[in-house]
Amino acid sequence: MARKKQGRFSRYIKPITYLIDLAVINFLVINNLFHNISIEWLCVLISITWIIISIFSRFYNIYRYTPEIKILNLLLVQFILFLLVMFSISGIFPFLNIAPNQILLFIAYSALIIGLIKFSLYYFMLKFRADFGGNYRRTIIIGNGEESHGLEKFFHQKTTTGYRHIKTITPTKNEDLSKYFKFILEEKIDEIYCSLPSLSQSQIKKIVDFSENNLKTIKFVPSFENLYSKKLKHETYDYVPILSLRNILLEDPFNKYVKRGFDILFSLFVVCCVLSWLTPLLAIIIKAESNGPVFFKQERNGYNFKRFYCYKFRSMKINSEADSVQATRNDKRLTKVGAFLRKTSIDEFPQFFNVLAGSMSVVGPRPHMIKENEKYLKTIDKFMVRHFIKPGITGLAQINGYRGEIETNLDIVNRIKFDINYIENWSLLLDLKIIILTLFNSFKGEKKAY
Repeated sequence: MARKKQGRFSRYIKPITYLIDLAVINFLVINNLFHNISIEWLCVLISITWIIISIFSRFYNIYRYTPEIKILNLLLVQFILFLLVMFSISGIFPFLNIAPNQILLFIAYSALIIGLIKFSLYYFMLKFRADFGGNYRRTIIIGNGEESHGLEKFFHQKTTTGYRHIKTITPTKNEDLSKYFKFILEEKIDEIYCSLPSLSQSQIKKIVDFSENNLKTIKFVPSFENLYSKKLKHETYDYVPILSLRNILLEDPFNKYVKRGFDILFSLFVVCCVLSWLTPLLAIIIKAESNGPVFFKQERNGYNFKRFYCYKFRSMKINSEADSVQATRNDKRLTKVGAFLRKTSIDEFPQFFNVLAGSMSVVGPRPHMIKENEKYLKTIDKFMVRHFIKPGITGLAQINGYRGEIETNLDIVNRIKFDINYIENWSLLLDLKIIILTLFNSFKGEKKAY
């Protein structure tokens, strides 16, 4: 049965934004950013180029639940590729006489204007959905579970995303669903979310058949209670669908080169502009207060669980427990300057040498002491997943409060969840966000920084 669904004018947003962006690009071309060129021919070439790149980069794949950092990432990728292709065009077609400064000016204006338009439209839609109730989807959840409760909370709290949650129903397994189907039709539900663990196979099949026969969108809520993975990678082996447990973005060669390039540039900046003068200064202060070396090195497990030496500025008096006992609040082993270094995270700065050497990254899961790893890999589920990528000086777990001393098992469990979330959602912009928040937290001071 065909029925007009509410909130479906959003299907027009993508083609409209395509037209707006193409209009901006062509306007900039026509308005004398390029000189002595056949404008008509160039407009066609640049428009086709833009469309092809946007399809490849998924530039217009923005949904009501897409976060701002994802939009920034899309803008960055789109315009880097657009810049590279524009330089390629100038080389392939030398008769166009496109100067490099013209290309850079064109890309800069395009990025600024299209970025402003994209975010303006994004925030307008959030406002429109929250204040006027427009462009919304009516939802229902069938089934019970931790993930279902989290989804229901999301619908109620994130009103700007445009979901209007009508009801969560909890049928028993093998219960007849006819009355619920009638309710869905009467309430004009747009999207049905099924909690897989609390439904039988026959119930799921009936819900799928009902949804397809009544033009309802159906989505499934799996249980990750003991899994922690939020992204299963879908592949096809000769038409056979295969789900990989994790989609590790940093296994992609291009992403590896991007992250490694950023690590090298950022670390060189810190080493040349900060450590060059900070190291001799701290060396004098550290040695003046207590005997011992300026640097402290400790064996830790890194990528693929391989051991490496992690370097820090020494913050403790020389003691026999340095490699076996974590620093605790009011730890008597700490020196006065050491307490300050740990509070501000300055003691971690020598790890930028680790980054340059390739054993660490600027951002990633924090490496633990060998003794801690031996303890947690036997007792904490999914602990080893964090070793799929290089360890970092800072990480997603650290900016969310899980740094320093591990006081309870909940601390390490939550740290692992954030580490896995980072592994599966890595982007260069996420790294920049984590670095900025780390700096902010260092200036502000953290409760567990000791």
